[in-house]
Amino acid sequence: MLLPNQLTVLRIILTPVFLFFFLSNEPVMKQISLGIYIIAALTDWYDGWLARKFNYITNWGKFWDPLADKILVSAAFIGFVVVGYVELWMVIIIILRDFIVTGLRGYADYREFSFPTSYYAKWKTFIQMIFLYYLLIVYVGKNTPAVFNGNEDIFSLLLKEKLLFFSMIIITAITFHSGISYIYQNRKLITKLFGREN
Repeated sequence: MLLPNQLTVLRIILTPVFLFFFLSNEPVMKQISLGIYIIAALTDWYDGWLARKFNYITNWGKFWDPLADKILVSAAFIGFVVVGYVELWMVIIIILRDFIVTGLRGYADYREFSFPTSYYAKWKTFIQMIFLYYLLIVYVGKNTPAVFNGNEDIFSLLLKEKLLFFSMIIITAITFHSGISYIYQNRKLITKLFGREN
């Protein structure tokens, strides 16, 4: 297996490990979860760089690499549902959209169709990642006594319920709309994709 694909597998393996540490009640384990998440995210950048630089591009990688990203992001959102910082219904919409579109693109690659990623979708992913990094760092900071003690007001402001709720509303709306837009813009290709099986 090529190194980029190995890194993709590593990212999938690290996802439940991240979630296990994140949901622990121990501050040190929560800190470790942040490190695991950053390492997992870096494997995404590095395997993409390797694939482009050395042309390590395979059908396996084209399907599993974006899926591994969605698994990692979904796990982080689910973790924040469990700890009570985001709403479950929003996360369900985000996960369904991302897995439907990723699955569609993966199947299209398998059938040798070209479904390009739109800039809108890339911005959607960027916004999701910025929010998750923000929330992870602040949440871990809140659960680190050496950081939290004496800064209670700051963390209360940074994790204000209305701030997180409206941020998630925006992210959910953008994610949903980008999915609908993607399917609409590629509706003819989708029709050919599934019609060609007959």
